[in-house]
Amino acid sequence: MKIAWIGTGVMGRPMALNLKKAGYEVNVYNRTKSKAYDMENEGVKAHETIESVVRDVDIIFTIVGYPKDVKSVFEEVFKYAKKDAVIIDMTTSSPTLAKELYQKGETLGFKVLDAPVTGGDLGAINGTLSIMVGGDKDIFNKVLPLFNQMGKTVNYMGKAGSGQYAKLANQAAIAGAIAGVAEALSFAKEKNLDLDKMLNVITGGSATSWQAENNGLKMIENDDSPGFYIKHFLKDLNLILDEANSFTPEVVKTVQRIYDKLNNNGFGNLGTQAILKYYI
Repeated sequence: MKIAWIGTGVMGRPMALNLKKAGYEVNVYNRTKSKAYDMENEGVKAHETIESVVRDVDIIFTIVGYPKDVKSVFEEVFKYAKKDAVIIDMTTSSPTLAKELYQKGETLGFKVLDAPVTGGDLGAINGTLSIMVGGDKDIFNKVLPLFNQMGKTVNYMGKAGSGQYAKLANQAAIAGAIAGVAEALSFAKEKNLDLDKMLNVITGGSATSWQAENNGLKMIENDDSPGFYIKHFLKDLNLILDEANSFTPEVVKTVQRIYDKLNNNGFGNLGTQAILKYYI
């Protein structure tokens, strides 16, 4: 089975390499060419163009930045991929766009899945991501062995767009969790508490969360290195606000305002744990 992988950034690179380690033939492309060619010493083949990377492959994965990037990449993939190829977008993107790409793919003879992930860079490196998938179930079952090389929790969520809806719901939960950790540590600092001990309290009791366990220490140590960029999380929060119809997601709206301010102040390329900068 020949695989093409488009997008070799913080998440895409280790995900593609996990497929290579599992014995699959992996071809990669990245808009910044050096990020693809740097992977050749890992046994994958880098390509100069989308046209080159998708020709004659069976499965095409994409994980890029924004919905506009997804749309642009798919326009190229639809031109050059062989018929009956399965195209899987793992970007956190617009559910509306996912549905449109599924329909266009059907018309052109392709099978399209939306399969965003959560778990951060560590999950991508360790192959422990949570993957949520929308599209035809028979196609999901066909590529499930590939998903299992990248994640330990893989859920088929329903028809096209359902994977993206699930990811946005997940991001809403993260918004509350990461803001909660930042506010707890900021309050503790104001009251002159030992922050390491405070984090032990949080992670040792009912207030614990993945965000506390993985980003809490980074907040304390002022480590803003990105496991997930502020600019990309802000994109996700904006998508939630765009897609919510019957209610107003108040927590998301509040956290979106915080990240929007940080992004406008030049912090977009920092990790999401840099939300602490808003409070201090």
